Amino acid sequence: MSYSARRGFTNGSMRPTGQQRQAEMQQKIQEMQQAMTDAQEKVEAQEFTAAVGGGVVEARVNGKKEVLSVTIKPEAVDPEDVEMLQDLVVSAVNEALRQAGQAMDAGMNQITGGLDLGSLSL
Repeated sequence: MSYSARRGFTNGSMRPTGQQRQAEMQQKIQEMQQAMTDAQEKVEAQEFTAAVGGGVVEARVNGKKEVLSVTIKPEAVDPEDVEMLQDLVVSAVNEALRQAGQAMDAGMNQITGGLDLGSLSL
Protein backbone atom coordinates (compact mmCIF):
# COMPACT_ATOMS: atom_id res chain seq x y z
CA MET A 1 0.00 0.00 0.00
CA SER A 2 1.17 3.49 -0.75
CA TYR A 3 0.13 6.96 0.30
CA SER A 4 -0.64 9.88 -1.99
CA ALA A 5 -1.73 13.33 -0.88
CA ARG A 6 -4.40 13.20 -3.56
CA ARG A 7 -5.68 9.66 -3.17
CA GLY A 8 -4.81 8.80 0.39
CA PHE A 9 -3.84 5.21 1.05
CA THR A 10 -4.22 3.06 -2.05
CA ASN A 11 -3.09 -0.27 -3.32
CA GLY A 12 -1.67 1.53 -6.35
CA SER A 13 -4.80 0.97 -8.42
CA MET A 14 -7.11 3.67 -9.68
CA ARG A 15 -9.92 1.19 -10.30
CA PRO A 16 -13.25 2.01 -8.67
CA THR A 17 -14.22 0.05 -5.60
CA GLY A 18 -17.15 -2.37 -5.60
CA GLN A 19 -19.27 0.21 -3.83
CA GLN A 20 -18.46 2.84 -6.47
CA ARG A 21 -19.28 0.41 -9.30
CA GLN A 22 -22.57 -0.48 -7.62
CA ALA A 23 -23.48 3.20 -7.25
CA GLU A 24 -22.64 3.82 -10.91
CA MET A 25 -24.74 0.82 -11.96
CA GLN A 26 -27.69 2.00 -9.87
CA GLN A 27 -27.42 5.45 -11.47
CA LYS A 28 -27.40 3.91 -14.95
CA ILE A 29 -30.43 1.76 -14.10
CA GLN A 30 -32.33 4.79 -12.81
CA GLU A 31 -31.49 6.70 -16.00
CA MET A 32 -32.67 3.76 -18.13
CA GLN A 33 -35.90 3.46 -16.13
CA GLN A 34 -36.58 7.17 -16.63
CA ALA A 35 -35.87 6.90 -20.35
CA MET A 36 -38.23 3.91 -20.57
CA THR A 37 -40.95 5.80 -18.70
CA ASP A 38 -40.50 8.80 -21.02
CA ALA A 39 -40.68 6.58 -24.12
CA GLN A 40 -43.79 4.81 -22.80
CA GLU A 41 -45.54 8.13 -22.12
CA LYS A 42 -44.61 9.36 -25.60
CA VAL A 43 -46.14 6.27 -27.26
CA GLU A 44 -49.22 6.37 -25.01
CA ALA A 45 -49.91 9.92 -26.19
CA GLN A 46 -49.88 8.86 -29.85
CA GLU A 47 -52.86 7.71 -31.88
CA PHE A 48 -52.87 4.86 -34.39
CA THR A 49 -55.39 4.37 -37.18
CA ALA A 50 -56.08 1.33 -39.33
CA ALA A 51 -58.55 1.05 -42.19
CA VAL A 52 -59.73 -2.21 -43.75
CA GLY A 53 -62.13 -3.29 -46.46
CA GLY A 54 -60.92 -0.61 -48.82
CA GLY A 55 -61.35 2.02 -46.12
CA VAL A 56 -64.99 1.29 -45.26
CA VAL A 57 -64.11 0.47 -41.65
CA GLU A 58 -61.57 2.49 -39.70
CA ALA A 59 -60.41 2.07 -36.09
CA ARG A 60 -58.46 4.60 -34.06
CA VAL A 61 -56.62 3.63 -30.85
CA ASN A 62 -54.11 5.31 -28.58
CA GLY A 63 -50.80 4.04 -27.30
CA LYS A 64 -52.50 2.83 -24.13
CA LYS A 65 -54.29 0.37 -26.42
CA GLU A 66 -57.67 1.97 -25.84
CA VAL A 67 -60.13 2.15 -28.73
CA LEU A 68 -60.91 5.81 -29.40
CA SER A 69 -63.28 5.42 -32.31
CA VAL A 70 -64.62 3.08 -34.97
CA THR A 71 -65.89 4.60 -38.21
CA ILE A 72 -68.10 2.58 -40.53
CA LYS A 73 -69.06 3.97 -43.93
CA PRO A 74 -72.67 3.34 -44.97
CA GLU A 75 -71.65 1.16 -47.92
CA ALA A 76 -70.16 -1.35 -45.45
CA VAL A 77 -73.55 -1.98 -43.86
CA ASP A 78 -75.26 -4.92 -45.54
CA PRO A 79 -78.12 -6.37 -43.46
CA GLU A 80 -77.65 -9.64 -45.32
CA ASP A 81 -73.96 -9.91 -44.29
CA VAL A 82 -73.54 -8.65 -40.74
CA GLU A 83 -70.74 -11.14 -40.10
CA MET A 84 -68.54 -9.47 -42.73
CA LEU A 85 -68.99 -6.10 -41.03
CA GLN A 86 -68.14 -7.63 -37.65
CA ASP A 87 -65.01 -9.19 -39.12
CA LEU A 88 -63.98 -5.87 -40.64
CA VAL A 89 -64.39 -4.08 -37.30
CA VAL A 90 -62.37 -6.72 -35.46
CA SER A 91 -59.68 -6.62 -38.15
CA ALA A 92 -59.39 -2.82 -38.06
CA VAL A 93 -59.21 -2.70 -34.26
CA ASN A 94 -56.62 -5.49 -34.12
CA GLU A 95 -54.46 -3.81 -36.76
CA ALA A 96 -54.53 -0.47 -34.95
CA LEU A 97 -53.65 -2.20 -31.66
CA ARG A 98 -50.81 -4.05 -33.39
CA GLN A 99 -49.43 -0.72 -34.61
CA ALA A 100 -49.58 0.68 -31.07
CA GLY A 101 -47.80 -2.40 -29.72
CA GLN A 102 -45.09 -2.16 -32.35
CA ALA A 103 -44.52 1.50 -31.54
CA MET A 104 -44.15 0.65 -27.84
CA ASP A 105 -41.75 -2.21 -28.60
CA ALA A 106 -39.70 0.02 -30.89
CA GLY A 107 -39.47 2.70 -28.23
CA MET A 108 -38.31 0.23 -25.59
CA ASN A 109 -35.84 -1.47 -27.97
CA GLN A 110 -34.32 1.90 -28.79
CA ILE A 111 -33.52 2.40 -25.11
CA THR A 112 -32.46 -1.13 -24.21
CA GLY A 113 -30.73 -1.97 -27.47
CA GLY A 114 -32.99 -5.00 -27.83
CA LEU A 115 -31.94 -6.40 -24.45
CA ASP A 116 -34.77 -8.35 -22.82
CA LEU A 117 -35.16 -6.77 -19.39
CA GLY A 118 -38.27 -8.74 -18.48
CA SER A 119 -36.25 -11.16 -16.40
CA LEU A 120 -34.86 -8.25 -14.37
CA SER A 121 -38.35 -6.92 -13.52
CA LEU A 122 -37.45 -3.43 -14.79
